[in-house]
Amino acid sequence: MRDPRKVLVKPMLTEKTNIQKEAENTFSFKIARDANKEDVKKSVEAIFKVHVLDVRTSNYMGKPKRRGRFEGKKPAWKKALVKLVAGESIDIFEGL
Repeated sequence: MRDPRKVLVKPMLTEKTNIQKEAENTFSFKIARDANKEDVKKSVEAIFKVHVLDVRTSNYMGKPKRRGRFEGKKPAWKKALVKLVAGESIDIFEGL
């Protein structure tokens, strides 16, 4: 198994993720591009000591950006939505 701290890049805290957390007990993370659902599930269970019901992932392609005559591209990234068993929670999302 891969290092769990390399799979989960950072938690995502937005208004939409807060609504999902309260309504569906679902938490969002930015994850490594090559991580799969099983890696994410094992990483969340190992780091936060919770039980995962479901993992959904989605890829986001980098958008082209310009600044004057210079062109570039934002990096591509991947997001995971992790649904936990009812009654369980992740501490870093609480109190925000």
